[in-house]
Amino acid sequence: MDKWLPSSAPPTARVWGVSALVQAVGDTLSARFSSCIVKGEISGFTKAASGHAYFTLKDEHGQAALRCAMFRRAMSQVDFSPSEGMLVEARGNLALYEARGELQLVVEGLQRAGAGALYEQFLRLKAQLEAEGLFDAARKRAIPRYPQRVAVVTSLAAAALRDVLASLQRRAPHVEVVVVPCMVQGAEAPAQIVSALTAVHLASRSGQQFDAVIVCRGGGAMEDLWAFNDERVVRAIVGCCVPVISGVGHETDVTLADFAADLRAPTPTAAAELVACDRDGALAQLDTVQHHIQNRLSQRLDNMAQRLDQATTRLARPAQVLGHHHQALNLLEHRMQASCVERVRWARQQLPAWQTRLGRAVSVQQARQKQAIQSWDARLSALNPRQVLERGYAWLSHVDGQPITRTDQAKAGELVTGVLADGLLHMHINRVELSKPSLD
Repeated sequence: MDKWLPSSAPPTARVWGVSALVQAVGDTLSARFSSCIVKGEISGFTKAASGHAYFTLKDEHGQAALRCAMFRRAMSQVDFSPSEGMLVEARGNLALYEARGELQLVVEGLQRAGAGALYEQFLRLKAQLEAEGLFDAARKRAIPRYPQRVAVVTSLAAAALRDVLASLQRRAPHVEVVVVPCMVQGAEAPAQIVSALTAVHLASRSGQQFDAVIVCRGGGAMEDLWAFNDERVVRAIVGCCVPVISGVGHETDVTLADFAADLRAPTPTAAAELVACDRDGALAQLDTVQHHIQNRLSQRLDNMAQRLDQATTRLARPAQVLGHHHQALNLLEHRMQASCVERVRWARQQLPAWQTRLGRAVSVQQARQKQAIQSWDARLSALNPRQVLERGYAWLSHVDGQPITRTDQAKAGELVTGVLADGLLHMHINRVELSKPSLD
């Protein structure tokens, strides 16, 4: 085996130490690329507890990658949340991480590239359509659990179509799938998607009933998925008379079609899984229900058979059944008679006590009534006018019987009658004198 010997090196070659060489390369990079802007897709974004962020920038084809570090101060000035697959422009200094000899970009600023303007347009259109109520949960329809015919709106060349068809064939081969082809990317895609949804809508109205529509395509950048953020596509999804499932992009991709659809699936394959139940699982549930029904039916038949046997036994010997009923009647009659005798005996025992209590109550009531009568008699006697006359008073009245209670009711020369306790006095008034008030 050949070995490299120091003596074979050119006499002018310099021998570098690892640290010196790494530092020299780092200085060269810093001088040559002191400030540069790099465009790429974010991959493996992490944010440490210290506030520093670390991620990798990849090119569109995934053939090159550049590690990036962004310290807390610079990270605090970013006005959006970096995420996997986001296309960004990173501004910073190219340096060499000496501890591992790795090339890295120390990022001083970060902004969305291309998709930034699209994202702002996305937010404005989303707010407008949301204000119109197109995304309201109340208007969303339920997806039939066991569909018979499903429409798939996507491109014939899309890998998403193969995934959907394979999933439906595996899970629910009994479901009829109708593919409505259209472009899913590019300037002409929105109009073709709207046309495909309109075709499904009209076909369903004309009698070719569809249970659900899957609108799908694979993942990509925001520019690639922009057709599903078109206002025309959103309104076509809302206006379709068939429930719509959106399976656009990967799980992290979000489009306005997802908000407008009756159900959002994270991937096209997930949309196929959501649109129809697994046939094997459904058959297993049917088998379970069938066994349960059979068991309950068998139990019911066994119970009815036992009751029938018992009725047959009773009908086979009616005399014995009548004898049992006769014995029961005799027993009830005996118990009723014994109960009546016992009740009468108990009532007779209670009768003297009740009689004594009744007599005592009558006596007490009579005494109370007698006292009350005496009290009322005394009060009436005290109010009797004749008793007053007996005490020496007289009652004066005119000849016509009107009483005289004051001196101004009588006149001189007038005849009056005086009623005393033992008779009447007919008197003639000579003079009327009014009493003068006392000066006391």
